[in-house]
Amino acid sequence: MASTLRLPGKAAELAVLAGAIGVSLIAWAWLWHMGSASAPYAAWTTTDAALTFAMWAVMMVAMMAGPVAPALMLFAGMQRTRDRGSAVPMFACGYALAWVGFSAAATLAQWLLDRATMLTPDMALANARVGGAILVIAGVYAFTPLSTACLRHCQSPLGFFMTHWRDGAVGALRMGMRHGLYCVGCCWALMAILFAVGVMNLAWVALLTLLVLLQKVSASSAWIARVAGAVLALAGLAMIVNPA
Repeated sequence: MASTLRLPGKAAELAVLAGAIGVSLIAWAWLWHMGSASAPYAAWTTTDAALTFAMWAVMMVAMMAGPVAPALMLFAGMQRTRDRGSAVPMFACGYALAWVGFSAAATLAQWLLDRATMLTPDMALANARVGGAILVIAGVYAFTPLSTACLRHCQSPLGFFMTHWRDGAVGALRMGMRHGLYCVGCCWALMAILFAVGVMNLAWVALLTLLVLLQKVSASSAWIARVAGAVLALAGLAMIVNPA
């Protein structure tokens, strides 16, 4: 029987953290290289759709690899004491699958907006009022019970693992996907803001990444989410009332 590499003590958690940081840096480098080259297509082809999907998927990796690192590290420590081998990659794959699903939905939304000639060359909504409406929706969503419940699961991975633990590789995959769905549930509206400000606006991508990270690791995550929600809603109303 082939042996499984087991890292002692905190080494496993540190290896997971290093891996998450490495994956995030690679994804950010890819996004930086792309810049704003992905403008709306004259006529979408299968290749265009695949490239747009890849863009969204890599963007989600860049934005979420850091925020999910604490959950991955905790899972590595708990899994080492409960099960044989290492199922961390399976948990990470399950988590990524949830965001792959979101990326597919975002690609479809971008195609529909592009087909309706509602996107600028910077892949932002051409109508400021529609963009403002998206900001309002993102802001109001932060105050909804669904957003609060999903954020609670993301902000407290220990509670998530205590109530949703499943042994084995398949169990890890299922847990990762479920945890990822909770993350999508609390962050999808923030990601939708990219349609208002420009899908490849890296400054906004970085700002939203920081906001997501603060919501997930800060003890004041609920307060941060509501303050950010109020700011977004007010900014959206200003855009609706006085479009540039």
